[in-house]
Amino acid sequence: MYTEQNIWIVLTGTGTWFSRMIQCFTNAPLNHASIAFDSDLHEVYSFGRKQANNPFNGGLVRENLRAPFFYTSDCAIYRCTVSADDYQRMYNLVKEMMCNQDRYKYNLLGLLGILFRLHIDRADAYFCSHFVATVFERAGLHPVNKPPHLVTPEDFTNSTQLNEVYRGPLHHYLSDMVNPSLCSPTFHPVTVPKERGKIFRFGKTG
Repeated sequence: MYTEQNIWIVLTGTGTWFSRMIQCFTNAPLNHASIAFDSDLHEVYSFGRKQANNPFNGGLVRENLRAPFFYTSDCAIYRCTVSADDYQRMYNLVKEMMCNQDRYKYNLLGLLGILFRLHIDRADAYFCSHFVATVFERAGLHPVNKPPHLVTPEDFTNSTQLNEVYRGPLHHYLSDMVNPSLCSPTFHPVTVPKERGKIFRFGKTG
């Protein structure tokens, strides 16, 4: 029997000087991409800071979006429905990489390569959107019609294979939206004050 599961892409704008510097080149407010394997965003992975106060020590990390570094960020959250087999392939790849976490480095030069459409290849080195796109590619999926090393966080916003389910303050999503007891969510618009962003609540219809 064919079954489907959801993968989540989370774009955030932390407001750090590094994020603002990238924004100077991309003109996009959300310049960090992560991949999540659950809707309540507990299993979230990316290439970023290993320590919140040290932007120069980067690599493969499991991110805590409830930590102060992320919690006040603006975000956009996208859902991609994949087969159960593809979900497992992607999950296994990330977990395997996490078992060798220390060997992976942040590819800062790769970010510069995007500006000139160059593939600056470094072994076991990725930047955030490069990593997310690579995880999809290894499962034979291509949400963005670009090589992974040229994918930016903004590219995910234009993908026809992804559905935006939330845009607004991250802490409102985390505190108001998710009900982890629902394993097969549907999406219903929720009327909230304008400053809280656009929310879709998980719940069963009928």
